[in-house]
Amino acid sequence: MYICGVWNVDLSYRTEFDSIFNRLIDKKEVLNNARPLPKIAVQKIKEALSVEWTYNSNSIEGNTMTLQETYVVLNDGMTVKGKSLKEHFEINNHHKALNFLYQIVDKKQHLTSRAILDLHSFVLNNIEDLYAGRLRNSGVRIQGANFVPPNARKVSQLLDELVEFINSNPLKLNSIELATIFHHKFVWIHPFFDGNGRTVRLAMNLILLNEGFPPAIILRNDRKKYYTALNLANKGNYSKLMLLMCQALERSLNIYINALPNSNDDYKEISSIAQEPSVPYGQEYISLLARQGKIDAYKEGRNWLTTKKSIQDYINQRKRKRLLY
Repeated sequence: MYICGVWNVDLSYRTEFDSIFNRLIDKKEVLNNARPLPKIAVQKIKEALSVEWTYNSNSIEGNTMTLQETYVVLNDGMTVKGKSLKEHFEINNHHKALNFLYQIVDKKQHLTSRAILDLHSFVLNNIEDLYAGRLRNSGVRIQGANFVPPNARKVSQLLDELVEFINSNPLKLNSIELATIFHHKFVWIHPFFDGNGRTVRLAMNLILLNEGFPPAIILRNDRKKYYTALNLANKGNYSKLMLLMCQALERSLNIYINALPNSNDDYKEISSIAQEPSVPYGQEYISLLARQGKIDAYKEGRNWLTTKKSIQDYINQRKRKRLLY
């Protein structure tokens, strides 16, 4: 347990995440060793993920635009009939905030309170201009949350302390842990009247992108699971939020790795893999392993994808553990 001021970080989750962390770090090394990546492939993936990121982050907050409509607004500059002006602003604002985020990464700049305020300014531009890029100056309550954010007088200091904690990294955490803990503590501080969720899902990725990871995109289909995980983190249990972050990151890693010229990973829907004679497990059990992060798998829509190799690796790992005992 790490205690510093108001910060409380229970690291008991770590033992169950060693293999997941190692798998993600190994995948990052695969990407690093393959550099320079094909420019056209990288650009296409970056553009697609940017649209997905904008769509999912806004949708979590209640924006009703579909993924296709989000693409049309961003790439064709068109308006969508029946959708509010605010929803159009939310899409364009998030995309501009993303471009700003990538500029920070290109300049190799670390997370700062100023950068967070600038990201928030983009998020609320033309929506709540009076509060865009400004910390809240009064108390707030969050519907459905199991906590009350701290007094507004403490917000500025708490945000600075959080940024210092992340940049100094006194616990020597890996970047996945740092991004997850930052995400939770930021939501707990709730520094803004509005736009906290979209801002933190941008800012947390600065931590990952600076370490060579692709972005972790929380999917709208995981919205309920996401809020449940945040509420558990408020009670000191980081396992669910850490798992959600790892799964989001693994999805992006797999998308990039699958684009490599020499990639031979054959990801298929679990329902399809479970039907193959050489796979000893049924669909429900493989799906459980995927949801628990015990095999290399990622989510597209509501479907989980994995490979036969991932299942075989899991089987081999269990055999090795039996031999040890």
